[in-house]
Amino acid sequence: MKKVQITEELFRKLLQYHFSDIFGYEDEELFEIERDIKRDLEKKLNALSVRSYYTQYNTAETEQEREAARKKYLDERGVPEDFRW
Repeated sequence: MKKVQITEELFRKLLQYHFSDIFGYEDEELFEIERDIKRDLEKKLNALSVRSYYTQYNTAETEQEREAARKKYLDERGVPEDFRW
């Protein structure tokens, strides 16, 4: 199983959220922490998918697979069609 690294800030937010009863956060503070956690996890998930497409591009066995992975990677990165090689 692969390991995924997260930032120290995200780790602290996860601790704050899961141990909120010990820390004594109010609902509004807890809602803000939850929103931040979701945003940071979404960023991480997007970075993982982009990295996956890049790896597929580098390890593809056929030229068609390589080209499909390259297009997915560039789409995820937001590179415009007219700027691609």
